[in-house]
Amino acid sequence: MVINWNQTGGNEARHPRSRIRAAQYVRMSTEHQKYSTDNQASAIQRYADARGFEIVRTYADEGKSGLRLVGRDALQSLLGDIESGRADYAAILVYDVSRWGRFQDPDEAAAIELRCKHAGIRVHYCAEQFENDGSIGSSIVKTVKRAMAGEYSRELSVKVFAGQAHLIRLGFRQGGAAGYGLRRVLVDQSRNRKAELERGEQKSIATDRVILIPGPKHEVETVREVYRKFVDENCGEREIAEILNARGILSDLGRAWTRGTVHQLLINEKYIGNNVWGRTSFKLKQSHVQNPDDAWIRADGVFEPIVDKDSFSRAQAIIAARSERLSDEAMLNLLGAILAKNGYLSGIIIDEAEDCPSSSSYLSRFGSLLRAYALVGFVPDHDYRYLETNRALRRMHPDVVAEVIGGIRAAEGTVEQEPSTDMLTVNHEFKVCIVVVRCFHTRAGSLRWKLRLDTALNPDLTVAIRMDSKNAQPRDYYLLPRLDMHTAVLRLCEHNGLSLDAYRFETLETLYAMSQRTPIEEAA
Repeated sequence: MVINWNQTGGNEARHPRSRIRAAQYVRMSTEHQKYSTDNQASAIQRYADARGFEIVRTYADEGKSGLRLVGRDALQSLLGDIESGRADYAAILVYDVSRWGRFQDPDEAAAIELRCKHAGIRVHYCAEQFENDGSIGSSIVKTVKRAMAGEYSRELSVKVFAGQAHLIRLGFRQGGAAGYGLRRVLVDQSRNRKAELERGEQKSIATDRVILIPGPKHEVETVREVYRKFVDENCGEREIAEILNARGILSDLGRAWTRGTVHQLLINEKYIGNNVWGRTSFKLKQSHVQNPDDAWIRADGVFEPIVDKDSFSRAQAIIAARSERLSDEAMLNLLGAILAKNGYLSGIIIDEAEDCPSSSSYLSRFGSLLRAYALVGFVPDHDYRYLETNRALRRMHPDVVAEVIGGIRAAEGTVEQEPSTDMLTVNHEFKVCIVVVRCFHTRAGSLRWKLRLDTALNPDLTVAIRMDSKNAQPRDYYLLPRLDMHTAVLRLCEHNGLSLDAYRFETLETLYAMSQRTPIEEAA
């Protein structure tokens, strides 16, 4: 639906004295710099002149991501003004629908506009090709635009992650301080060294990369001494910290050493030249996630080491042996004592505790830190149960693949499995990828499934197994042919008839039957 602005606002534009007081909201995200606040303000001003609005107030969030409401002071100030009655204007002018935000739940963007509407203030989208008049057409377009805004961020997140992971595997450092005993060095595309980067300094040329090199000789010797004292002289982390502090040696942050900072020095693989990334993640600014070891991105032996592998391996063995000598009950008693002393638990707090296994030991013994926390009665501020769900689904995947293979063979089909990828080749004709999709609940109580398609494997069919609301049993199945793999991520609702060209099947025999169809039957 396209409406000519000049036709609808002509009378107001010809009578400046009757101009309507309005505020404008502009936002420039870090992901989309071309929409600068100046460009938005210019477009909004043209709209205001054509429609008879007088802009009396500007709310600007510059360099703010639209993924969350948190941290966007201008938008929160706008909402506070209109809901408290302080707003001295009757309309809000916004460049487009995505300026409210690229929320992962489209209802969040709708809620912002609804709050304005309830306060009697109308929202105008100045660069959109529809009139925000409450009609069915505009409501549908807005809903689609909000979903597209969120999908843009999801697609960008996937692309950025893939690019960063590729650079890690090539041996380039991605963010973070170098650490004690190491330095960051800027190199060009041919790995020719250009300059050493100071702490906090960033590269200015997009094609340049960063690697790690050994730092000053005295720092390198200190690192090696820490390993010698720990491995050969049986000194504990706290004792080593006290020795370093007595000499006046400061950490890379210019602070005194603690048990925890020495422990981190002893367990970080960068000291043996390994490039490890993705221990934690904060995708789409939703929540910090402690990723399992098998999800880390790594490249071994890409930096010049300052500690030999034997010393590093012996140090890890000593750390692991601490927990092996203790029973589960003893480990939990120690953890309970730490909780009683601090009133809170975290990996850092555990690593700082004297005569206690490391946080990694608790993770190894109990399967996760969350389970260990639960056993001593501690509930974190954030809900990390989805980590346990993801691990359970990963454990389920081999059984699901085996069941599919059995079903195909029971239907007298042939199937071959690629060990490294679990890709199935059915009847020597088409390739199948099986994905178990976790169910999650939106704030509004709806069910959603985020399906990540493995476009690198490029299967002919993807079998998406949607789990039920408790992620305990399969809810249903979707067969997605290659033609649906136009994006790396699909967001599934409870019913997808209008948004996803999907095929549901109830039995494994259906998969075999698919291979017997002609292309015409398949299309039908």
